[in-house]
Amino acid sequence: MFAEERRNRIAQIIKSGKSVRVSELAKLFEVSESTIRRDLRELENLGILKRTHGGAIDSSITSFELSFDEKEEKFKKEKEYIGKIAASFVRDGDTIILDAGTTTKYIAQNIVAKNVTIITNSVNIANDLSNNDNFEVIVTGGIIRTKTKALMGDIAQMVLRQFRVDKAFIGANGVSIKYGVTTPSLIEAMIKRTMIEISKERFLVVDSSKFDQVTFSFICSVEDLDYIITDSISEDQKREYEKLGINIITGKVMTD
Repeated sequence: MFAEERRNRIAQIIKSGKSVRVSELAKLFEVSESTIRRDLRELENLGILKRTHGGAIDSSITSFELSFDEKEEKFKKEKEYIGKIAASFVRDGDTIILDAGTTTKYIAQNIVAKNVTIITNSVNIANDLSNNDNFEVIVTGGIIRTKTKALMGDIAQMVLRQFRVDKAFIGANGVSIKYGVTTPSLIEAMIKRTMIEISKERFLVVDSSKFDQVTFSFICSVEDLDYIITDSISEDQKREYEKLGINIITGKVMTD
């Protein structure tokens, strides 16, 4: 296969909405990974894709965002699993933040610790926890963003800055060593960043599909995290994150 034909095929894969990894493309086209990297570089120069750590995504989808209901249906079992693991890190008497999201919702459902103070900007999480006497729930207030059911804006920021908490559990749409932790919405990125700043320990809770994805708005560098809790990760990725001092918590490590 000629290089031009191969690049056209790669472009078609990307434009179908899929992210790609260098290792997967090398196997698919039976060429070296260095050849694939050159192909991706050429396609990036043409504006067709955006390279990520270990792969690439469509350059036009960094600001695309699913609705809350659509997100909730994607990787549901994985999110339930992540939620159970994350909830096990909450201890009696902790003060924590639960970011608005479909993964953090499962954390709230699985906390068994007592006398926990929970700050959240999630309308859904606040409602779910409102009848549990083991928790004191503080809602940030703010403007409801219908896409994610998250409370946003200056009011939410102001309330968050009044506190210092033990742990923050944050969701995201993308996580990349090169590009950091990202989300499509700038206003949500600002809230998530504040949550990280006021917390002693920072947990990113993401399913494995979020790795090497990059969306529009920067939340933080991966080095700002203490833990990443996920459903699965490759051995190479795990080593790369651990070199940066990040604890990777997962039930499955995949061989490359």
